[in-house]
Amino acid sequence: MIQPLEIEEYRHVYEPGKVECASTGEMRPLEEIIGQERALRALRFGLEIREPGFNVYAAGAQGTGRMRAVQSFLDQLAKQKPRASDWVYVHNFQNQYEPNAIALPAGQGTRFREEMKQFIEEARQALPRAFQSEEYAKRRDETLQLLQGTRTDLIARINQKAQEAGFVIQMSPIGLLTIPIIDGRPVPEEEFITLPGEVRAEVQRRREALNAELRSTLRQVQDIERQGAEAVKDVNHDIALYAIGNLVAELREKYAGVAEVPEYIDAVQNDILENLQAFLGVPEQPGAPPQFQAFIREMPFRKYEVNIVVDNADDGGAPVVVEQNPTFQNLLGKIEKEVQFGIFTTDFTMIRPGSLHKANGGYLVLSVEDLLRAPLSWDGLKTALKTGEAVIEEPGERMGFITAKTIKPEPIPLDIKVALIGTPMIYQALYQMDPDFKELFKVKADFDTVMDRNDENAGKYADFMCNLVREEKLRHLDREAIARVVEYGSRLAADKHKLSTQFAAVADLIREANFYAASDGAEQIRKQHITKAIEEKIYRSNLIQQKIEEYIRRGIFLIETEGEKIGQVNGLSVIGLGDFAFGRPSKVTASIGVGREGIMDIEREAALGGPIHTKGVLIISGYLNNNYAHDKPLALSARLVFEQSYEGIEGDSASSTELYALLSALSGLPLKQYIAVTGSVNQKGEVQAIGGVNEKLEGFYEVCKARGLDGTQGALIPASNVQNLMLKEEVVEAARAGKFRIYPVRTIDEGIEVLTGVPAGTRREDGTYEEGTVNYLVDRRLGEMAEAMRGFQPMAAK
Repeated sequence: MIQPLEIEEYRHVYEPGKVECASTGEMRPLEEIIGQERALRALRFGLEIREPGFNVYAAGAQGTGRMRAVQSFLDQLAKQKPRASDWVYVHNFQNQYEPNAIALPAGQGTRFREEMKQFIEEARQALPRAFQSEEYAKRRDETLQLLQGTRTDLIARINQKAQEAGFVIQMSPIGLLTIPIIDGRPVPEEEFITLPGEVRAEVQRRREALNAELRSTLRQVQDIERQGAEAVKDVNHDIALYAIGNLVAELREKYAGVAEVPEYIDAVQNDILENLQAFLGVPEQPGAPPQFQAFIREMPFRKYEVNIVVDNADDGGAPVVVEQNPTFQNLLGKIEKEVQFGIFTTDFTMIRPGSLHKANGGYLVLSVEDLLRAPLSWDGLKTALKTGEAVIEEPGERMGFITAKTIKPEPIPLDIKVALIGTPMIYQALYQMDPDFKELFKVKADFDTVMDRNDENAGKYADFMCNLVREEKLRHLDREAIARVVEYGSRLAADKHKLSTQFAAVADLIREANFYAASDGAEQIRKQHITKAIEEKIYRSNLIQQKIEEYIRRGIFLIETEGEKIGQVNGLSVIGLGDFAFGRPSKVTASIGVGREGIMDIEREAALGGPIHTKGVLIISGYLNNNYAHDKPLALSARLVFEQSYEGIEGDSASSTELYALLSALSGLPLKQYIAVTGSVNQKGEVQAIGGVNEKLEGFYEVCKARGLDGTQGALIPASNVQNLMLKEEVVEAARAGKFRIYPVRTIDEGIEVLTGVPAGTRREDGTYEEGTVNYLVDRRLGEMAEAMRGFQPMAAK
C-alpha cells in the first residue's frame, strides 16, 4: 500500500545558511534581468536589426517585469547609438498651408530657432535705419528726378497740344478731362450741351483727334511712372539687401552643411525684400483697441519663427520614449488652434509632436492594451510603420469627417523601433486577425513566469531584493527573511523546483513586510515580518473562505471528516477570486442501478458542468469499459454529483474523485471520509497532475483543523504533483506531528487501496480478478447487473 509522503516533500525549504551575506545591505544591487534569457535574446535581436518590420512584441504575464526589462535593456542599448536629429517646422513661402519639416543635427534646433529670432530682430532694426538714411533719400531722389523731368516734359507737351486744339486739360478722379475754349474762356459741360449742333460737332471732332494723341502721351506717362516705381523698388531692394546682406550671409554660412536650411534662409531673405513695408512699420488703425494694434504689428513676423517639434539636445544617445497614454494625438502629434478676435486660426507654429516623433531615430515603447483601447491609435501606428513617415493630421480628417481648410505639415521620415508590451493572448489574437501585425512585429520576446530554483538564481533573487530596498529606501532584509522570500517565490510558481519571475508580487511582499518592520521598530526586515505580510495579505481576501469553513463546521455544508461511507468521498476544488484562490472540499456521491444509460453527470444535465468536466466524466466510462467490459456489456445506470454545488464546475481534477465514489458504490466497500481526493484520470487508470494542489490541500486541512485533527486525516494527490508542493508551515508542522498525511498515487488502483484499505487486485490471465479485491467486487457486481438486465423482461402491455 502507498505510504504517506516524507515530511521533506511537503515544502522545499531554503536554508538561510545558503545566503552568502548577513543581509541585503552587504549585497550588490542587481544590474541584470533575472530569468529571462530567451526574452533578452529576442529583444537584442529585434532592437538591433535595422531591416524594416522587425519590431518587437514583448509577451508575458503581468508582473513579470516586461516593461522594466525592456526599458532597462533599451536604456543601455540607446547609450551606444548616435543622437537622433532635431526636427523643426518652418513656414513654406511657396504654399503656406504645407509647412516644411527640416532636420538638424542633435542640439542645433534650439540654436537655429534663437538665431532666426535674433536675425529677424536685427533686420527689424537695420531696415528702418537704412531707409531713414540720407544716402537712401539721395539715391531715391536722383532716380525719381530723372524720370520726373521726362514726365514733366510730356505733360507740358500735352498741355501745349491741347491749347493749340482749343482745349484746356483738367485733372479729375476719373482721368483727364478736355474742356473746350470758346471765345477765350473754358465752357463747362452743362453750357456746352446748349450750344448749336454744328458748333458742338466741330468741337467734338477736334476733341476726338486730341484724345487719340492724349492717350498715346498718357501711356508714355504711365510707363514713366511704372519705371519710377520699379526704379524705387530696385533702390529699396539694393538698400535692404545691403542692410541685411551681412546678416543673411553669416546665417547661411553657419548652416551651409545642413540640408534645406540654406534654401530656407534664401526664401526668408526674398520674402523680407518683397514685404519691406512690414519691417518699416505698419500704420496705426484709427479707433482699434491696443491689443489689436499689437496683433497687427507682430503678425507679419510670425511666419519667420521656427517651431521645434523634436529637441534631442539633452540626450546622451538615441531617444527612448515610453508612452503611457497612447491616444491618437499623443502618439502621432496634433495641430493646435487658437481664437483670434472670434476666429479659429492655426499655423505651423501650433504643430505639436507625438511620441512617434520624439522617439524617431530611437525606440518607442507602448502597452498594447492601452494602444488598442485608444481609438485610431493602432491604425495610425501601423500606417506610420508601413509608410515610414510620421504624418500629423486631425483624427476627424483621418476618418473623413472634417472638410474645413487647415494646414497639412510635411511628413517626417521615420527611423524607429517599436516595442509593444502585452500578454500572449493579445499576441495570438493580433497574429491571427490582423495581417499587418505579423509583417510589422516579426520578433516575439516571450517572458517566462518561472525560472529554475538553484543557488545561482536564488542569489539573483537576493540581488533583486537588494536593488529594491536601495531604490525605494526600505529596510534591508536579514538572512532568514531572504530565505523566506525565496520560498515565497516557489509558492508563487507553484513548483518547488522553480522560482516565480512575477517580481511585482515579490516586491509588494517586501514593501508590506517593511511596513510591519517599521511598526515593530525593527532595523531590518526579519522572517516574522515576511510571514506576517503573507498572512495579512491572505486575511484581507479570505472572507469567503472563512464563511465556507464556518458553514462546514456548523453543518450547513455537509462534509464528513470522520468514518467511512459507501459511494461518497470528499473532492477538492479551487475557487478563484481574482486576487486570491483557496481550496474547498466538496462531497461527491455516486448512485448506481441496472440500466443502459451509462454514467450520467448531473452537473452537465443541470447545465452547471463545463466541457472539460464533462470530458472527465466520459473518461470514467472509458475506464470502466477498459477494465470490466471484456466479457460482458455494461448494464449500468449511474449518477454522479457534487453535493450542495450551486455554481458552475469546470476542469477534470475531480474525475478520479468521481471514479472512486463510483467504484465504492459498485463494490460495496466504504471510503474513508477523512481522506480527501484530487487528481484527473485517463482511460488506463493513471492519475494525472492537476493545478492548485497547495490551495486544495490547505483548504481541506483548515476544515479538518476546525473539526479537530485526530491523526487520521489526509489527502490523495497525483504523484506527479509532489514537485508542486510548497505548503504553508502550519501544514508541515501538523504533518511532522503525525496529524495530517499526504498520499501520492500514480494509479486508481493505488488510490482505492488507500481509501478502502482493501487491495485493488490485478487481472489474471483468464480475465478475472483475485477474490476479495476491489476490482473483483466491482467486476462481480457489474456481471450481476448484466445478468439482471439480460433476464429482465418488461411487462407486456394489456
